[in-house]
Amino acid sequence: MLKEFKAFAMKGNVVDLAVAVIIGGAFGKIVTSLINNVIMPPIGLLLGGSYFTDLVFELKSKTETSEAVNLNYGLFLGAVIDFLIISFVIFIFIKGINTLKKKEDVKPIETPKVSEDVLLLREIRDLLQK
Repeated sequence: MLKEFKAFAMKGNVVDLAVAVIIGGAFGKIVTSLINNVIMPPIGLLLGGSYFTDLVFELKSKTETSEAVNLNYGLFLGAVIDFLIISFVIFIFIKGINTLKKKEDVKPIETPKVSEDVLLLREIRDLLQK
């Protein structure tokens, strides 16, 4: 069973998937930092100095015996913007990869050079057919 697991774990697809997950996690951190530290501050400035995290709808006020119940739609909007930016970046990345693959696949097909013997035999064949 251990040998089968080792063979499964060392297959190319599993290793590639593990590398993709690790790189994807690191990429997610970079994009989240870009959104939180570069994109959201100007948007917050446009909204009058408030960030998306401040956008809440209070469903129930805080009382002495219970906590306030809020609908945090600002966090949801931030997550949607995060998703859209990540999706767009991945789309651009995949589009670039596909463009490179197409350029590699479209290599001109060289016709094999025909030897003189074959040319002579073809000429003889054509003369015999006439």
